[in-house]
Amino acid sequence: MKAKTVDLMVPAEAEVVIEGYIDTVNVEPEAPFGESHGHVALEEFNMPMRITAITHRQNAVIPSYISQVAPSESSVIKRVAYEPLFLSHIRDTLGVKGVKRVALHEPLTGLLRVTTIVCEKGMPKTEVWRALYGAAFFKGDCGKICMAVNEDIDPDNADALLWALAYRANPKEDVQVVPHRGQGHGPKREHGGEEDSTLLMDLTMKSEMPPLALPKQQYMEKAKSIWEELQLPSLRPQPPWFGYSLGDWLKEWDEDAERAASGDYLVNGEKSLGRQRQGLVPETKFRPGEDG
Repeated sequence: MKAKTVDLMVPAEAEVVIEGYIDTVNVEPEAPFGESHGHVALEEFNMPMRITAITHRQNAVIPSYISQVAPSESSVIKRVAYEPLFLSHIRDTLGVKGVKRVALHEPLTGLLRVTTIVCEKGMPKTEVWRALYGAAFFKGDCGKICMAVNEDIDPDNADALLWALAYRANPKEDVQVVPHRGQGHGPKREHGGEEDSTLLMDLTMKSEMPPLALPKQQYMEKAKSIWEELQLPSLRPQPPWFGYSLGDWLKEWDEDAERAASGDYLVNGEKSLGRQRQGLVPETKFRPGEDG
């Protein structure tokens, strides 16, 4: 239907219609206000709008959301909307095989500029980097920091991400900086140049690694049930909260662990005693079955 005071058509089913004119000649100061990037947007001149009419349905419902320092309603909406778009772009459009998930960090980075790509174990290095570049350039303001991790790393757990950064990446080999990027949405810089860059990090395992040094899931779950039976304070397990294999592990070591857990640790001691050698320096590697 036609608007009341301006020469425009407006949706007839709209709950509220605000009509007016935006001044394209004069500008006036817009007061400082909180932004979703976590800083206050300082006062700037912007175009004012002169309201000429407000029409609405009877008992109108105003659908809206709150945008503030993330996490907020707007950052949740953006994350839910963008994550499948990123995944589809990398996996379907670019054809990168092995990508399981794309996670966009939300708290204090609600503009989705910190991106984590979850890759299956053994994904070729070339594909990992194709995925990183694909995520970095899919959307201009979503490519400040892009990380690739394996499936055992929870992208929403900062401790797990730092663990992968510390032990699965060689900065000289696995980190790249892409220059000449636009700044995107963020606090205005007062020093002139608005150019930015993108940090790409391959935090995936480059080869098989020893298991996570925690008891297996069944032991941790049993401990959790005992804890709850004793009515101790509530537990909030955060991954990784139980041990699992990362490839570099032998069946014999599993058997040794099972004996130790059942109380037959003396058998393990006798095995070690029978394998004593001379002429080796401490910390010489030993792999049962491979080294005798």
